[in-house]
Amino acid sequence: MIKFTLKSVVLTIFLLCVVFLGMQTAQQGLIKMKGYNDPSIEHVINVSKTSDGQVEAAVLGSKKVVNIDEKQQFLEKRKAFNFFSSLGQSLAEGVKSTIGKAFKAIHHLFN
Repeated sequence: MIKFTLKSVVLTIFLLCVVFLGMQTAQQGLIKMKGYNDPSIEHVINVSKTSDGQVEAAVLGSKKVVNIDEKQQFLEKRKAFNFFSSLGQSLAEGVKSTIGKAFKAIHHLFN
């Protein structure tokens, strides 16, 4: 059930990105067809960098300002304390070493 949900969420996000890409392509086609840039036609996705190092993104006219440095520090801090990631890594190392020892034991058994 979790696998199905994960696939559905990933597919939905992918299709949403494709829709935005299609809308942006259609908007660019309208500009090419008109021959000039009409200010009444808004861009679907517009990303610009401000003078103080922040990134301003507008999707369908809704603007959001993000400070990249703060976001990077937040993600680095969060990644360092991700319990499930460290648990998965230690589990993978344990399985790897167990399988390695099992193969060595089987190899010594037949030699």
